[in-house]
Amino acid sequence: MAREPALDHHFALTTIFEVMDVAARADLKSDVMKDLEKQKQILNSYRGNPAIAESVLDKVISQIEHCFSALNAQPGKAGQPLQENDWLMSIRSRVGIPGGTCEFDLPAYFEWQHRSVPSRQTDLARWSDTLSPLAESIHLLLKLLRDSGAPQKVIAVGGQFQQNLPQGRTFQLLRLSLDPELRLIPEISGNRLMISIRLMRHESDDRLHTTNEDGAFEITLCS
Repeated sequence: MAREPALDHHFALTTIFEVMDVAARADLKSDVMKDLEKQKQILNSYRGNPAIAESVLDKVISQIEHCFSALNAQPGKAGQPLQENDWLMSIRSRVGIPGGTCEFDLPAYFEWQHRSVPSRQTDLARWSDTLSPLAESIHLLLKLLRDSGAPQKVIAVGGQFQQNLPQGRTFQLLRLSLDPELRLIPEISGNRLMISIRLMRHESDDRLHTTNEDGAFEITLCS
């Protein structure tokens, strides 16, 4: 959206449509609101703990309350106002068809692409704002989740790494940080009992091959 070419704005609009497709799930908004309330209750339980900075705690809880209120105030599903825009929906119905947005099929869209840059950017900002409460809430939940784990440095001996998971704990996310200079690609699999990581390398035959060399990386288990 911040760029100026009409082609970039076309793909900004198609991305908005893709987000709308995901947000069309009836339970998505309610699930996000439940997770926000759950995080708020967890953080409130830390009050009075001498190891916790109350000012930081208040700030995070305030962010959660802001996201919850903004999402709760939005009627219907995320992006509902966009679905009531017939002009946008005419573009959405044809954007997945090869050549479906040509000027002879959608002359009004062709005209919009030739408007001034500020005019197009204003429209895109207005349309994307309808998705902002959901985006802001998910960004906050993901940040809280990603920050919940402690990173540990490990080595995949011979390109293989396995780790048993502690019993009675549920992890929602695994973060992996790998030096790009190594040019290694991690293949990750796991279940509630263990995780397994195999290091691969893209060879000259355009295929991924298992490497036998040791590789150091950092993993974080987030709950």
